[in-house]
Amino acid sequence: MLEIIIKGILIGLCISVPLGPIGMLTIQRTLNRGQKHGIATGLGATTSDLIYTIITLFFLSFVLDFIEEHRFVIQLVGSLVVAFFGYYIFRSNPATQPKPNETVKHSLPGDFLTSFGLTFSNPLVLFVLIALFARFEFIGNKTTLFVSICGILSILGGAILWWSLLTFLVSRFKNKLNMRELKLINQVTGVIIILIGCVGLFLSLVK
Repeated sequence: MLEIIIKGILIGLCISVPLGPIGMLTIQRTLNRGQKHGIATGLGATTSDLIYTIITLFFLSFVLDFIEEHRFVIQLVGSLVVAFFGYYIFRSNPATQPKPNETVKHSLPGDFLTSFGLTFSNPLVLFVLIALFARFEFIGNKTTLFVSICGILSILGGAILWWSLLTFLVSRFKNKLNMRELKLINQVTGVIIILIGCVGLFLSLVK
């Protein structure tokens, strides 16, 4: 059991640590809105990953056939979603973000759902999970349901650990940045996310 938990935590870290579009979005929201909003963003992505983890464990054959059959459309739509979201981030103005004594304009559920939707739009993460499961020999055919659930929860624990640490470190620098620097961070984050989306779009068209 302990081995499954440790492996689950490591898998949770492996799927969360790489600073892709969600990592950049989490940093941007932490700087603009605060640590709670950054954690909500990270957890939205993690929830999507957990759903794909469950699919990987229990419905792998069906899902892989579906992805293989519709790979072009999935890559195309997912890349477009990422690119348009990057443009939205690029255009966002940090001056409109709520100050400590103002009414919070951006809700935690909203941050969670947008992050969830952005991550869920790319089911190709299944292949990453399959590779990680194989690498760590995570859960086999003889694993009981209880142990599988503990493994899934440990993946969540690893992801929460990472998002909490990342947003904590980023929030320490928040008060040292002025509005111009925050806007620059928005633009840089937006450009990076747009580029990720465009690269995915290009790869889906040339294959």
